[in-house]
Amino acid sequence: MARGRTKHLRMVVLTAVVGLGLAACGGGDIESADTGNGADCGKFDIAINPWVGYEASAHVVGYVARTELGCDVEYKDVKEEIAWQGMGNDEIDVVIENWGHEDLKEKYIEGTKTAQEAGSTGNIGVIGWYVPPWMAEQYPDITDYKNLNKYADMFKTSESGGQGQLLDGDPSFVTNDEALVKNLDLDYKVVYAGSEAALIQAFRQAEENKKPLIGYFYDPQWFMAEVPLVKIDLPPYEDGCDADPEKVACDYPEYDLDKIVATDFAESGSPAYDLVKAFNWTNEDQNVVAKYIAEDGMAPEDAAEKWVKDNQDKVDAWLK
Repeated sequence: MARGRTKHLRMVVLTAVVGLGLAACGGGDIESADTGNGADCGKFDIAINPWVGYEASAHVVGYVARTELGCDVEYKDVKEEIAWQGMGNDEIDVVIENWGHEDLKEKYIEGTKTAQEAGSTGNIGVIGWYVPPWMAEQYPDITDYKNLNKYADMFKTSESGGQGQLLDGDPSFVTNDEALVKNLDLDYKVVYAGSEAALIQAFRQAEENKKPLIGYFYDPQWFMAEVPLVKIDLPPYEDGCDADPEKVACDYPEYDLDKIVATDFAESGSPAYDLVKAFNWTNEDQNVVAKYIAEDGMAPEDAAEKWVKDNQDKVDAWLK
């Protein structure tokens, strides 16, 4: 998930992208899946960023593009800035779910002009710190950040040393957490689980085994329906409170998640661009498809097909 201008990307990005077939250091190789003959639409390259909610949105759009528009859809597994870079060399047509990322908008939309905004997805993104439900019930004051230091010993792990552990996910995700820990004078150390799946499993086990855990999480996210994590109250977000990433001492803002497209794609006349512009759904819609993929074990294309067939009226509205 992306970050705003003031949020540093915690990933190593290639300083030069020579086709997106190369892997970014710290990212994964791009994997493509050719899913159609492209007779009416042509090639349609969709970036896949590393969280299942994004994957759900991308495959629903891709499924509709292939089956309704005849597009030759390719899904390319990349982390965020690599996808934006790819819009400048015809490797990526769309980032279907962008979390703010004002820094990249300045660089690629206002600067190189190789990318454009394509409207809201309809999803509202929330990032924060959470504890499993059992902890909020047993320690009700733990949800106020001012009380976290008195519980720090409870969260110590071998990775956090003598401090409490604050568990984050993929290092490339949006996070101000290290600055927050420092600036709020909290006796905690940020430790990375490494992936969305690892973060989910940690929270699941913490609830099942009544094990102390505090960590970064977000919505939309299907896992919240399984384990309703309880959010910690950080100092309220106000405009500009995150202007200096080193001095952030406030909660994350809500994100109106949007779509980013390559300028060449937007100007190509492709019907896939019209579909991307029209695509809009809810957090609940996304969570249904994400659960099909992550929890029920469905292939992303099968999950997309099931949702489309169950929600043909919504799809028809995108195609008008």
